[in-house]
Amino acid sequence: MPITVSVNERIAEIIFDVPPVNAFDSTTWNSIPALISEAARREDVHCILIRAEGRGFCGGVDIKEMQKHPERITLLNRGNYLTFKAIRDAEVPVVVAPHGFIIGGGIGICGAADTIIAAEDAWFSLPEVDRGAMGGASHLSRMLPLHKVRAAFFTGGQIPASEAWRLGAVEKLVPKDQLAAEARAFCAVIAAKSRKALVIAKEALNGLEPRDVDHGYRWEQGFTLEMYMHADSQKARDAFVETGKAAEF
Repeated sequence: MPITVSVNERIAEIIFDVPPVNAFDSTTWNSIPALISEAARREDVHCILIRAEGRGFCGGVDIKEMQKHPERITLLNRGNYLTFKAIRDAEVPVVVAPHGFIIGGGIGICGAADTIIAAEDAWFSLPEVDRGAMGGASHLSRMLPLHKVRAAFFTGGQIPASEAWRLGAVEKLVPKDQLAAEARAFCAVIAAKSRKALVIAKEALNGLEPRDVDHGYRWEQGFTLEMYMHADSQKARDAFVETGKAAEF
């Protein structure tokens, strides 16, 4: 199974393992919301941990699918939206433990979560401008200051986990080989608490946020669709699939 779910000691652990880079196609993205929601509703689950195997946490969307089937953009958009919303709406706290690259939709997963425990080798990136797409800034804005988000978005550059930690987005930085153990230990502290208290606290904290991140992401997705309909978007996807690099304009 490319995505597995297990429950142990009140912690539901969701693991991504979709070679080669954990980049998900539209079908995979649309399967994730139910996995998260079902785990969160279980009375024996007090905390959810999301992590990954392989070279990096998440390569975002499968660009090759979009290049070959651009008509699936609305299906992909919905899968992204529902995945991030399921994480934020989960009844219990969601902890994400990323390593390596966290790209595009991977940032949506982290940005929708409650806490991030990151490996020292982790880095965040929104290369949408170079991929003929939009989206992701709404969730990155839950993590980082406005101007940092814009610099990252316009350049398609990388933000090391150490910088995200410095700015408060990452709770703890740990060696990669200790990531799973450290993340489980953090989740265990949460899982030891009253499930009822955690559920109420999650709802209360979500309601205290100054803006609706889900609405913000839907706003962004409108521009994603607009961009996908432009010839520059196809050129960008072709360049990435054929060369792995950004197109020249």
